[in-house]
Amino acid sequence: MTLRPIDRESEIMDPSNPVVRLCSQGMQAEAEGRDIDARSLFEQAWETAGDDYEACVAAHYLARHQPTPEQTLHWNQECLNRADLVGDDRVTGFYASLHVNMAKAYGDLDEPGRAREHYQLAAAHIDEVPPGQYADWTRIAIAEGLRSTGATGDRPADGLLTALFTTFCERGDLKALGLVLPAYLADLGTEDDRLRLATALHMVHAARWLPEDEQNTLGKAIGTLTSAVTAA
Repeated sequence: MTLRPIDRESEIMDPSNPVVRLCSQGMQAEAEGRDIDARSLFEQAWETAGDDYEACVAAHYLARHQPTPEQTLHWNQECLNRADLVGDDRVTGFYASLHVNMAKAYGDLDEPGRAREHYQLAAAHIDEVPPGQYADWTRIAIAEGLRSTGATGDRPADGLLTALFTTFCERGDLKALGLVLPAYLADLGTEDDRLRLATALHMVHAARWLPEDEQNTLGKAIGTLTSAVTAA
């Protein structure tokens, strides 16, 4: 999953900046299925970049249009290196997604240890991302990566919760899914995350709108999760 720092340009980027403008045009080309045009625009952005900040932005997008995993890793590393050279608030909120991109690149190169390392680094930076959809999206990507590389181990009550989500989907219970699923998907394995998930489960359990069998399964899941949080 490639995350896009520039998608937040209305918050932290100047749309009149020529590099930002070229990358925005490249994103539009991507959306229209014009990948060759998109890569050309991102290459122009790289060539236009006049400082490390602009080069960081351009490298991020060039990484998305490389023919091999090795070249993708190269450009993601270039992006991270340039962010380090900038070293100020303009790039602080980028690091979580930059490390996700590095992790994904290492995963594609079948190097799970390096991928896990970067997912852990991404988790360490997630609180630097301003709250909002971008932060939620990044957090979910990190949580997925941590689980896929074995960094967070088995999640307590995972089997019970997966069964519940299946039944919610079968019944079309979007309200229950909407309350619980965000906390489940964004669980980075910390005590706070498990407490957040347990709280969401408690909310649904207390409302008592679920069928009896689901209500019982939910109670068991809460007990298992709460015990794990207490033990931690």
